[in-house]
Amino acid sequence: MKKRSCVNQIKFVIPSLSVNEGVARSVIAAFCAQANPTAIDIADIKCAVSEAITNCIVHGYKNGIGDIYIDVKIYDTDLVVISIKDKGCGIADVKQARQPLFTTDAESERSGMGFTVMESFMDKLSVRSVPGKGTSVTMTKRLNNLHTN
Repeated sequence: MKKRSCVNQIKFVIPSLSVNEGVARSVIAAFCAQANPTAIDIADIKCAVSEAITNCIVHGYKNGIGDIYIDVKIYDTDLVVISIKDKGCGIADVKQARQPLFTTDAESERSGMGFTVMESFMDKLSVRSVPGKGTSVTMTKRLNNLHTN
């Protein structure tokens, strides 16, 4: 089994403003384009990133503005790993929050499908959270067209 090696990485921080969801989605898609992914791969990544960033904005920092920390790594083994973190309110029960249709914000007409959408577009999803400290979402996608050496 070949050990994976990071060939490129980008890190950036954005404020949790709704207008920045599109910025993050576009920057990550543009960064991933260097790995020669398919159009479907890029669309999948953009959808998953959109959900993760929106969760930070709507749920993590529901009572104000905070920073969203983004780290994207491209590996030589056809993988892209995207980590999106906030230092917001955190999630009391991650297992429950990952259930389709579960929402803590029903009055705002939230569907409770954020984690389900992320999972459906990525190959692996990891969610870690500590109430009062924040949440970290790590998504992994194996690209279909990544050049290999």
